[in-house]
Amino acid sequence: MTEAPASTPTGGARDPASLAVVIVDGYVDEPAHFGVPPYISTYPRYTAGALVDAGVPPERIRYHTIDALREERSNWRDVAGADLMIYVGGMTVPGKYVGGTPAEPDEVRELAWTADGTTLMGGPVKFGVGEKNEGASDTERKDLDYDFVAKGDIEAAAYDLVSSGLEGFGDRMRGYDEVERWASKGAFVVEQHPNHPEYLIAELETSRGCAYRCSFCTEPLYGDPNFRTAESVVREVDRLADSGIKHFRIGRQADILAFGGDGEAPNPDALRDLYGGIREVVPDLGTLHLDNMNPVTIVDYPERSREAIRIISEHNTPGDTAAFGLESADPVVQEENNLLVSAAECLEAVRVVNEEGGWRPGDDEKRGPSLDGDRLPKLLPGINLVHGLMGERPETYEHNKRFLEQVYDEGLMLRRINIRQVMAFAGTEMSETGAEIAKEHKQQFKPYKREIREEIDRPMLRRVLPPGTVLEGVHAEYHQDGKTFGRQLGTYSLLVAVPGERPLGETMDVAVVDYGYRSVTGVPYPLDLNAASLDELTAIPGVGRRTAGDIVVGRPYASTAELPETTEVDLSRFATLGTPRSVD
Repeated sequence: MTEAPASTPTGGARDPASLAVVIVDGYVDEPAHFGVPPYISTYPRYTAGALVDAGVPPERIRYHTIDALREERSNWRDVAGADLMIYVGGMTVPGKYVGGTPAEPDEVRELAWTADGTTLMGGPVKFGVGEKNEGASDTERKDLDYDFVAKGDIEAAAYDLVSSGLEGFGDRMRGYDEVERWASKGAFVVEQHPNHPEYLIAELETSRGCAYRCSFCTEPLYGDPNFRTAESVVREVDRLADSGIKHFRIGRQADILAFGGDGEAPNPDALRDLYGGIREVVPDLGTLHLDNMNPVTIVDYPERSREAIRIISEHNTPGDTAAFGLESADPVVQEENNLLVSAAECLEAVRVVNEEGGWRPGDDEKRGPSLDGDRLPKLLPGINLVHGLMGERPETYEHNKRFLEQVYDEGLMLRRINIRQVMAFAGTEMSETGAEIAKEHKQQFKPYKREIREEIDRPMLRRVLPPGTVLEGVHAEYHQDGKTFGRQLGTYSLLVAVPGERPLGETMDVAVVDYGYRSVTGVPYPLDLNAASLDELTAIPGVGRRTAGDIVVGRPYASTAELPETTEVDLSRFATLGTPRSVD
């Protein structure tokens, strides 16, 4: 690591207690860390905690998301007037986002130009910046006109910079003894998030780093795995709950199964302490989901993994997803990129998670995949596929398609399939190849991705969410084409379209009636037949516009026996004659 400049543009050491500090969240997306709304990552929380630990009073710390600055120009006064402006952000995997739009390089520069005080930048942005936040792209490290760039951890840099009176810092990585202090002391900033508290989910860190060295991944740049204790994580959750947070994702780790162990083998007791502890301190828990689970762990330690998955699925909330980093089913690509799991091994891991976590709340038999029931399964695998890796060839696309077809043909369930093109970052093996392969194969990539969406994704959605499946707590986010679009809080939440324009910010239960490639259509649940709109009635499977019109004309009804004779569809899974149930 290089030493940061030991000087400050403001001139002279500053007393931490006198500083006005603003933290701007440009959002993050890493292989093992997510912070685009409705998520809030660890970075702004831990940075705020580090500032408090260094002597800055909490009331002198302001937090803004990049979207809040876009939407309200008056918020820029905080940026301009702060003694210290800290930008956190950076995308090391590409994605498409609904709840927020990550900061673009020009916006990050504008923040630095606007700020009159000292400026500090950090987070995964330290790995590099592309022209846009998208796949098939090359990146390079840039200072973007900031006074200081943290090449280590942004929270450690903030602590050291403030402790020095804004005179400088040495780049370093923070330790878990510091996280123990900073995680709790910085929890208060969630209260300044625009989504707080109803529509905000806190990303939780259990470990950083990875023992494996996949060619494209930035997570190994954090070093070998280093684990927090269950007690430490639970204390952080308790403090976040005090600030109103009821939704959590244990997403900041390379492999949840390795938590509390030696970095490879599962430790079911540690997971029981973690999940049980969270349930104990947040009795009114809304969401408890996870992200990454390494399929090679399941293959190498099948029985301990099964026990661990059972513990997770007993404590989590429905709709949880264990993201599997298969990356490629092509053995040539696997070998050239240090990928650990073969297609056959990943398929076995998919089977195990289906068997141990694929049950739905209310099932009589709480084991094995359930294709019936009116709620989402507790825990299902997701598959990550990356294109543009070294050794990719035309056959690679066929290998990936055959793997997904085999999963589907076996009757197994996947919660989601993530297909993306590689981003190349300095420090990874892919930095030498860059995005050349991805760019060369872009014309093949597009139709291949469309085929998977049409042939696998849509029928898989119907398998995971049969008609009538109830999605609880769908938050209305925006209107388009006469419909209201929203999502549940949780990991990889489905986009849900509901007929009509309902109030934004409203939360409702929705029964699934139709399927897109990565989204569903639903009607409010239970739907009141005496009040439902024509479009809502027509959306129910088997109810055409003529039947819907007959239902409307004949209202009100005292019982289902009074429904028009043309109503041959069983409406009991979708509708009632009472008042629709609302969700606070």
